[in-house]
Amino acid sequence: MTTAEIIAIGTELLLGETVDTNTRYIARTLRGLGVNLFRAQTIGDNAGRIAALMREALSRADFVITTGGLGPTVDDPTREAAASAAGLFLEYRPELWEQIKARIAHYGRVPTENQKRQAYLPQFALPIENPVGTAPAFIVEIGEKSIVCLPGVPREMETLLEDAVIPYLQKRYNLNDVIRVRTLHVSGVGEGALDERIGDLETLANPTIGLTAHSGIVSIRIAARAGTTAEAGALIAKIEDDVRSRLGDDIFGADEDTLEAATLRAVAERGWTLACLEFQTEDALQTRLARAAHPAFRGGSRLPVREESLAGVLEKTRVQFNVSSALGVACFNEGDEQIARLALITPHGREERLLDYGGHPGNLPRWAVNMALDWLRRKAVSVEENVK
Repeated sequence: MTTAEIIAIGTELLLGETVDTNTRYIARTLRGLGVNLFRAQTIGDNAGRIAALMREALSRADFVITTGGLGPTVDDPTREAAASAAGLFLEYRPELWEQIKARIAHYGRVPTENQKRQAYLPQFALPIENPVGTAPAFIVEIGEKSIVCLPGVPREMETLLEDAVIPYLQKRYNLNDVIRVRTLHVSGVGEGALDERIGDLETLANPTIGLTAHSGIVSIRIAARAGTTAEAGALIAKIEDDVRSRLGDDIFGADEDTLEAATLRAVAERGWTLACLEFQTEDALQTRLARAAHPAFRGGSRLPVREESLAGVLEKTRVQFNVSSALGVACFNEGDEQIARLALITPHGREERLLDYGGHPGNLPRWAVNMALDWLRRKAVSVEENVK
């Protein structure tokens, strides 16, 4: 079982100035290689602290991948940190300097003296030429373990990871297993209620099952390890069939499917068209339905003032957009009282619901929109079942 850790380097990450997308990309890549990732950490631009964290990570993992801190400035300390962690000195690599100068000339610029810092690597480090940037990456081998240092610019990191690092890791650590993941999405059912129905599957060793809640939506992650992609897929398919047989229409999609897209598909299958109306939702309902880019959705509007009847204005919205169905959501967040009022018009009638919400007030709009979409989706599906 090969294990790894990720270290994202950069004070700008800790200050919240830059979003770390590299860790997610590396984690997914390692997952596909069958590597067990136990930790991912972020640290600022301090060579001493980075070196200590590298040593600590290597005490647990077979290899460590770092991103960031390979630029030409004094606050790019990854080279010094990696050398310190391995008990090595930095050494000048003239061939790297030639590569760096060639890359800079390709951009029509003259290299500055500080960029020569990028040509210094820890002794014995394996250089990784960077064909899409000026910062060379490198690998330091310490016995059976390795520190892989990649640039922080996402496109550069991704290119070097795919082209150079993955083949290296596969050969050095004999990575023959693969891990595949399938994610099923459930709406309208709480995490606790869902656990009651599939909790026994969550104790399996391979595939593993995990739940993640998202304001009215719960994702069920099924991850399988096997020697080939096909074998892992077969393991997942068996468990997925079991989960689907237990949950039925509670599942609205898988992997990249969204609730709004699933709802619009169900609406279209009935031959309906849809408009929406919302109040104090940050326009989330209309935005998400529009993003799904389905011809069944014809547009939406806002409830002018809270005193007006949601159902009454919703009927006006239905007529305005000349549609057969309309969905309304209104959120009221006053003190300890958090309420979502929903209204629905379909060719089969009109209904209203009043829902109490007990979570964080900032999540009320997302939760209310998810509950409304799930209501419409289920209504459309139930019509189909009745027709059958």
